[in-house]
Amino acid sequence: MEKIPAAERVYAYVKAAILDRAYPGGELLTEGELATAVGVSRTPVREALLRLEESGLVKLYPKKGALVLPVLPQEIEDVLEARELLETHAAAKVWPRRKQLIERLSQRVDEMRAHRKAGDAKSFLEADRAFHEAIVGAAGNEILAKLYNSLRDRQVRMGVPGIEVQPARMDKSITAHQEMIDALGGNSVKRFRELVVAHIAEAANDLRGTR
Repeated sequence: MEKIPAAERVYAYVKAAILDRAYPGGELLTEGELATAVGVSRTPVREALLRLEESGLVKLYPKKGALVLPVLPQEIEDVLEARELLETHAAAKVWPRRKQLIERLSQRVDEMRAHRKAGDAKSFLEADRAFHEAIVGAAGNEILAKLYNSLRDRQVRMGVPGIEVQPARMDKSITAHQEMIDALGGNSVKRFRELVVAHIAEAANDLRGTR
C-alpha cells in the first residue's frame, strides 16, 4: 500500500466512500479530515480532490473543502443521453470484430453472475459497466472510449441504490447481457443494435423509478 502514490491512495479512498455512500451527497469533506483518515499530508489530498471534481463526484470550495455532489435528476438524464449516443454508435461499429468480443463479454457476464450470487450490488454494476466499456472500446475510437469510461463512476453511483432495493434487477440485467452476446454470435447487426437500445431504455426506466 505504501508504494502507491499518496494522491492515488486518497483518490481511491474517497471515491470508494462516495460510491459506497459512506460519504453521502451533501456532505462537506475537509482536507484535514481526509489527510488524517488516509495518513498523508494535505498536498496529495488536494490533487485527489481535483481529480474527483473532474469526475463529477465533488465540488471544491476554496478554504472550505469538497462538497459531495448529490445525484440530481438532470445528471441522470445527461448520463442516459450520453450512453445512448455512444453505445448505439458502437453497436454498429463493432460488428466486424464481434467474434473477438464475445469471449470478453462472456467473462464480464460470468463476473456479474458471481456478484449477483454474493449479493454485491456495487461489484455487479462495475462488471456491468465493464461489459459496455468493452463494446465501446471495440468500436476503435479512443476518444469516444475515454469519454464513455469517464461516465463509469457516475453510472455505478446512480445504479447501486436501485438494485439494492430490488435485487431482481440484477437477474433481468444478466438476461439482457446474455441476449446481446447471443446476438453477436448471429448474423443480424440490426438485432444486436436493437438489444443495446432496449437495454439502455430499460436501465433508464429503472433509474428514473428510483429518484
